[in-house]
Amino acid sequence: MCLAVPMKVIEIHGSPDDFLSGQIAVVDVDGIRKETRLDIVDRWPNIGDYLIIHAGFAIHTLDPKEAETNIRLMREMAEKVETIESSPNRL
Repeated sequence: MCLAVPMKVIEIHGSPDDFLSGQIAVVDVDGIRKETRLDIVDRWPNIGDYLIIHAGFAIHTLDPKEAETNIRLMREMAEKVETIESSPNRL
């Protein structure tokens, strides 16, 4: 199972109209930076947008509000899992 974390676009290289321009975005989440390809993304992102990335390719663009909601919910789920795993009454 894959879990896609929204990552914020901090740099964009290339042009949406020129496939030979090296369509790449540099993205960041919690200080982790990655380069991702923009060849198949649903729409060309802007700096500050968030991307859902799979296997090194951006596949979906999220606006910041939508992404922040997703990130907040993922953090809440992770906190719950940590609480359950550290519980002495765990099954």
